[in-house]
Amino acid sequence: MAKKVVASLQTQAKDYAKVIQVVRSKKTGAYTFTENVVPNEKVQEFISKK
Repeated sequence: MAKKVVASLQTQAKDYAKVIQVVRSKKTGAYTFTENVVPNEKVQEFISKK
């Protein structure tokens, strides 16, 4: 699945970034990772969201 995302990013313009965030579950306290592909202009906006 990840190979398809990377391949599609290479064929498009290089204006996207893959953002990986660490999220802690309030219920169990375990850490999980979320991955999203966002435009470069919106990276800071995406990171500042909680």
